[in-house]
Amino acid sequence: MKRFAALMTSAALLATQAGLAQMGAPGERPPMMSAVPGPLAAKYKSDADKILQAAMADDEGYAHLAYLTDHIGKRLSGSPQLNTAVEWGAELMRKAGLQNVQIQPVMVPHWVRGNESATITYKGETGTITKPLHMLGLGMSVGTPKGGITAPVVFVHDFAEFDALSNDQVKGKIVVFNPGWHGYGVGSMYRTGSQGRSAAKGAAAVLVRSATGLAMQTPHTGTLRYDEKQAKIPSAAISVEDALLIERLAKEGPVQVHLEMDAHMEPDVKAGNVIGEIVGSEHPEQVVVLGGHIDSWDVGQGAQDDGSGIMATFEAVSLIHKLGLKPKRTIRIVFWVNEENGGAGGRAYRQWIGDKIGDQVAAIEMDGGAEKPLGIGYGGFGRARRPAPPSPGAAAAAPAPSGFDESSLSAEEKQSFVYMRDIVCLLGSIGTDTVSPGGGGSDIGPIVADGVPALSPHTVGDHYFDWHHTEADTLDKVDPDSFKRNTAMLSVVAYVLADMDGRLAGRKGVARE
Repeated sequence: MKRFAALMTSAALLATQAGLAQMGAPGERPPMMSAVPGPLAAKYKSDADKILQAAMADDEGYAHLAYLTDHIGKRLSGSPQLNTAVEWGAELMRKAGLQNVQIQPVMVPHWVRGNESATITYKGETGTITKPLHMLGLGMSVGTPKGGITAPVVFVHDFAEFDALSNDQVKGKIVVFNPGWHGYGVGSMYRTGSQGRSAAKGAAAVLVRSATGLAMQTPHTGTLRYDEKQAKIPSAAISVEDALLIERLAKEGPVQVHLEMDAHMEPDVKAGNVIGEIVGSEHPEQVVVLGGHIDSWDVGQGAQDDGSGIMATFEAVSLIHKLGLKPKRTIRIVFWVNEENGGAGGRAYRQWIGDKIGDQVAAIEMDGGAEKPLGIGYGGFGRARRPAPPSPGAAAAAPAPSGFDESSLSAEEKQSFVYMRDIVCLLGSIGTDTVSPGGGGSDIGPIVADGVPALSPHTVGDHYFDWHHTEADTLDKVDPDSFKRNTAMLSVVAYVLADMDGRLAGRKGVARE
């Protein structure tokens, strides 16, 4: 999950599931609305029970995830492994009997990490400390000159402290940011936004505390965003422990870091979105689309982020087909490409839809891990996406509050919540019978900005940010039972949305990178 593309205006407020759990202060949860039975629960009970029973007994989805993670592995955009996964995904859809299976060509960036290392040196009255740092270069970063960079450290907690420094205090030095842990939104704001403002004052490089609350000497990568008006400087994430060590030592005396990074860009590579369908029986032109992103970072196995998402959504669609259920509208599964460091797949899908955007009935993205699901998130009505990095000299905005004002909804939006609370009545047996205001994801951001209703699973979110973007994002982190519950919930929701007479309401916004 890169949390890089599809930042929304307040009109859209498109939070991802993971964002719902942790975009604000750690531990915050969006409000959960309980199920309220209505005509949809009565009409679809029999079909839903069949889906739930089949999903909870199904082992194929998890087996597919195991193959993807163990045998194909990490799938960075531009890598041979990604294109192997794309071809495998298309064949998987064909074998499942889905219709109109295709690979939509998409050109993706090819960033190469190369060798990298960092070492800290402190010389004080009590002696010298030299030790390697636990680090991972940030995606799309430039590398250091051959032989690396050796420079003094400037330690700051936040942008306010940094902006108070003069250019002379920063020029030629390595800036270390440690904003603490205040949720992923704040952490990723420093990861993506510290390079430009540091370069503007002449910094040689940037090191950022990893965007996680877990301290286990595990660095977290993720993409950055360079300011095209400034020089591009090498940037890396360091572990929580190392960030705190630098903070302590910097209070005692001068700290120096030697940084070496071979990171570089190569020409774009052809990859693709993987698409398959169950064609609607009455309104085939109308589409409920669901999926996740097939690419991952080049560390770990991309198991939670986002192998679990594409395999749970695929199995959700596959089960509907296996059970012989024929919804009135088309159900489309998409494995989007290049979510982590570019968003090319989501943009290409929007271009492919063209002027048929009004036929996109709903978009469901699973990109927050397959932890225990609590229910489904719907629409742009809860917490805002994480704030964009402030411009130099401007104060960093706090994440928007998570309050939900039902009275501000339109009549169509209120009716949509009635529909959703009715639908989740079908999910009581698996414990996912709630609706939360807020749902979406980066890949569906471009179509959701044009008014397509957005949904995403709402999970407990206990450990997702401990694992994602790290070497620890491996299959063993995905609990089979939780995976099945996510699959079951997605399958029932997608099927009912594709077959019911009514439609959900969406909100238009502005997607930007």
